[in-house]
This record gives sequence, structure tokens and C-alpha cells, in this order.
Amino acid sequence: MERVGGNFSDMSRRAGEFLRRVNRIADGPMTRKRFVIICLIVIFFILYMGPGLMSWLLGTERIVGSKNDCQRSFLMPFVNALNDYDAHLRQETSATISSLGHNFMPYVGNGFLGLALEHDSHLNIKYGRALALPIYYHPLYVINDYEMKEFTVADYKKGIVHRFQCSNTGLHISYQYYAHRTIPSLFVQEILISNPTNTDKVLRLSVPRVSDWPTSVKQTIKLHQGVDTKDYEVITGMIAIPQSENVVAATVVSRKLGDTIKVNAKDAIEVLIFTTVHYSKPIKKLDYAIQKDIVEKKAIDEMEKVIALTSDISAVRKLKDNHIRVWQGLWDTGFYISDSKAEGVVNGDAINATIYAILSQVRSLEYEEHIKPSVRSDILRTLTYAEGCYGGHSTLDAFNLWKPLNSLANLNAVASIWLLTLEKHGCYKLMNAGASGVNQAMILSFGSLRFSNQHLEYNIHPSKLHRDFLFRRLNYGNMTHVNISVIVQEDNKAAIFVALDRSDKTYYACDAGCLDSPVQLGPYRKYFPVKLTEPLTAILYVTADKQHMEELRHTIHVKEVIEAPAHEHHVIAMHKHGHSLGGLNPLFWISIIVLIVVFHLFLCRIIMNEFCDSGVNYRRLYNKP
Repeated sequence: MERVGGNFSDMSRRAGEFLRRVNRIADGPMTRKRFVIICLIVIFFILYMGPGLMSWLLGTERIVGSKNDCQRSFLMPFVNALNDYDAHLRQETSATISSLGHNFMPYVGNGFLGLALEHDSHLNIKYGRALALPIYYHPLYVINDYEMKEFTVADYKKGIVHRFQCSNTGLHISYQYYAHRTIPSLFVQEILISNPTNTDKVLRLSVPRVSDWPTSVKQTIKLHQGVDTKDYEVITGMIAIPQSENVVAATVVSRKLGDTIKVNAKDAIEVLIFTTVHYSKPIKKLDYAIQKDIVEKKAIDEMEKVIALTSDISAVRKLKDNHIRVWQGLWDTGFYISDSKAEGVVNGDAINATIYAILSQVRSLEYEEHIKPSVRSDILRTLTYAEGCYGGHSTLDAFNLWKPLNSLANLNAVASIWLLTLEKHGCYKLMNAGASGVNQAMILSFGSLRFSNQHLEYNIHPSKLHRDFLFRRLNYGNMTHVNISVIVQEDNKAAIFVALDRSDKTYYACDAGCLDSPVQLGPYRKYFPVKLTEPLTAILYVTADKQHMEELRHTIHVKEVIEAPAHEHHVIAMHKHGHSLGGLNPLFWISIIVLIVVFHLFLCRIIMNEFCDSGVNYRRLYNKP
């Protein structure tokens, strides 16, 4: 105990001595030297503590932490998805939060119908390559009685957009929207209203409406829903096709609710709204009368089937699970790229948002309920044959394919140019298979991977491999999944690793030039160096035909094969740190330069003072009277 007490008293004495020294410095006169030292200390704190302090004050951590319990509870299930770029958060009422990251439009679609999730959005149907033909029917039920904090989360892996509203009084509402994958004519809205307060609440609803659709005709019908009969609204009309004399006949059927809803105190209420849409192919105006009755009957019949399928809670859950299962299956084949802080590059958030937007524009034909078994077999067969896809440069370098997705017009434009690009670069067969084929084609295009003449080849210049890549579960035939990784090593050289998730036969791979013996692939990663050839060839070949691979060396005519040089340090630094000065902040180098300049100024002053003092003393010495 005496030793501890002694140490404590010694520490107290030292602390007191340090404080007295600081106090003496502070009480002394403000000399120029002291002023410069204080300025340097202030600059140091501004340069190093300032950015962290501002990040703490304005960053996402503080914003999320300041949300009320309602918002935190809603966001909690999406934390991992948001961190992995598998979801996107959009705040509707706060400019600060909206400015964090990209402002992607929340959107749902299944290739047959689509909808941008804003308060007054209208339905869209297929026109050309995208869901770009508007039906001016606005199907959303939205509660707008309260000044609520509102935010939206688009869950890419499940194909569902969640909207949350929270009021200061404790009332909170959650919405879920999705365009069903297996029933393409179905759009679903789920609304859950919780009232934890001690008073009943009567809320006003903004209800579906028709805006710019002059030919539409409304009618109300009654459909049996269990033992009850509910009112449903049927809207049918003609839609003009831009730059054409043809039209489309379209019908929308939706549940009809009042414009108010009551929620008792300490209670919650759940509302499920189905909307079915059917439309014809482009027709002449003279044929509209016939097609009108056909699409109207199909839309009503579809609604009756959906009502019958959702007779209880478990059936409703199964309906949603079927939708989620298809979306999760679409993401089995995927792509990872390491984050880059360099200016003007594409990162994972934009890539996943773009993939989701494109897949929302394309039907999942092999999963749809009304597809015949023979057609489904043809689609699955098409997915196993990707000959000729992808035959262009890496789409990661194509600026036009990565434009902002912050509006419906931009989203449709990006979708159209993406689908056109894939089609014209040899992927039209895969695209005929629907969303699964389009996803495969997009992943191949990121690395300029191409199925060609019994093998898969990785066509990219080694100088482009300055970030980590992972091409996950590429389909090679019916029973084989190939994983290709590119990892930048500590010496700034890229290395390739190949593994098989599963396979129905033996597969082999070789690096650029195929001069080395084929390497048999398996579930564990096999290493391949990145080589540079003259003339330039693919850096990797994969095939199930060993003889074909052994013969490739005689057909790949190269003059020289060398190991690709390491990337320059400043290139890697730009991606990792956003500048070419390595891991140190540019402000560090600025402060070092300032210190060097100040040091030399002091040094010059000392020399000048010594020189002047020496001259004065010399004159005094030799000018004595």
C-alpha cells in the first residue's frame, strides 16, 4: 500500500509541476516566437482533429444515432445489407442524409410492370427494352396526416422497397412494396400502422387516382374475399405509343379503400393491397374495342386467383417468399470490387444499384407460373450456353452505362443502353432467358469475360487489374459454377485465383499464352500469375476439354510472354486513399512543408542577427577613439 501511495504522490507532484510550467508560459509576454508556436499548434489541431470532429458532428454515425427508437428499430435489420451495398437508404426529409452517397431512385419492377416509389408515382409498362410506357394510374396508398420523418430502404436481394414513417407522438407506419416475380401482373402493397399512444387515431389516406389518362373508364366490382365481399376498382383505357399510330389496351384492378383509417390506442392494423395489371401488345385503334374486353377479363381473373391464393396469413407469407426466392436466386451469380477513393471510378454501391435496376426491367421467365414446361426447359437450356458473350471491352470503363439513377427517366435510359450494349456484344441468347441471363451477361461484361469456342477466357489488360475483383458463381454449362478472383498483392502485383463451386466434370485452366501445362481446378483456389503477352491475349483460359487447352498454345501466337509488372505506387494509392501520396493525408505533407519553411525562416533570422551583431562589434573594436 505504501508503494502505491508513493507512486500516486509522485504522479501528483509531476502533474502539478507540469501545470505550473504551462501557467508560466501562458503568463509570460506574447513574443513573436511564442505566437508562431501557438499558431502551429492551432494549425495542427485544425488539420488533424478538425476532419474527425466534423465527421463526428455531421457524419452518418451521429445522424443514425440521433434517430428516435422507431427509426432505429426499423433500420436495424438492414445494417448489414447497407454496409455490403445490398440495400440503399434514402431519406426523404433531410438534405444532410440524402447527400451521403448516391441518391438512387427506389424502384420495383419485374419486367412486366414497374413503379418508382415516390408519393405520387404512376405505373409503367414495357415499351422497347425498358418499362418506359407510363400508365397514368397512381396506385399508392400513403398516410399523410402527420409531419413524419420518412425514409426508404431498397432491399436489392429481396426485390422489396421498404418505406418508414415516424411521428414525434410515437405513431409509426411501415410500407412494403414489390412487383411480384412469379405473378408478373401483380403489384403488392403491405402497410402496418402501429399506435402505441393512449388515444385513438384517425388517419387520412391519399388514395389511388388517375391523372393524364383521358380514355380511361372506371367501374366498381365486388369480389369474394373469404366470407366477405370487397369492392375493387377496375380502370380500363387506351395508351398511345410515342411516335406510332398504334396503341395499347390496358386494365388496372385494385382494392378500393376509403380515404381514412382508424387505429385504436395501443393497437396496430395491417392492410394488404393487391393491384393487377394487364395490357395488350401494340394494336391498331380499330382493334381496341376487342382487346379492351380481353385485357379487362385477364386482369379481373388474375385478381380473383390472387385473392384465392392468399386466403390466410401463411398463404400471404408464401406469396412473398416465392417472390424473395426468385430475387435471391438472381443474385447467386455476382460481382465484388474493392472500394476505391479515386475520382470518377465505379464502386460497389453504384454497381449493385445498377444491376438491380436492370434486372427489375426484365422478366424472370423460368419462374413465372403461366410459363409452359417446354418453354421453361428451353430457357434453362439457353442459360447453359453463352457462346459469344461478352465480346467487348469491360463495361466498368463505359461512362454512359453508369449515369446517375436519381430519376425514373435516368433509370429507364440507363436500362435501355445496358440491354442494347449486351445484345450487340453477343449476349442476345442469354438475354432471351430473361433476368437470369441478363445478370450472367452483366457479370461477364464487367471483366470482359467471354465464352468462346469451348472455353471461357478473361480478356482484360493487366494494367486494369489495380483493384480486387471477384466473379462469383459464373455458369459454365448446367452443373458448374466458376469463381475467379483477382487480388492485388503487397508488392502491387495482381494475382488470379480460380475455384469451382461445383462441377459435373473435370475442368482445367491456364494463364496467358497457355505455355504452361493445364492446371486442374477444384473447390480450392488455384493460383495463376498475371502475364503480359505481345501481342496482347487473354490472361486466363478455362475449359473442360484438356486436349483443347493443350492445343491452344499452338493457336495463341505470341512473340513474348512476361509476368505483368507491378502497378506503380501512386496508382494503388489513388484507389486506396484518394490521392497519390500513400497512406498519409495530404494535410500531413502540407504541415511538414510549413514547418520546414518556418524552420528556415528562424534559421535565416538567427544567421542575420549573428552577422549584424558581429559587424557592430567589429566596428566598435576598430573604431575606438
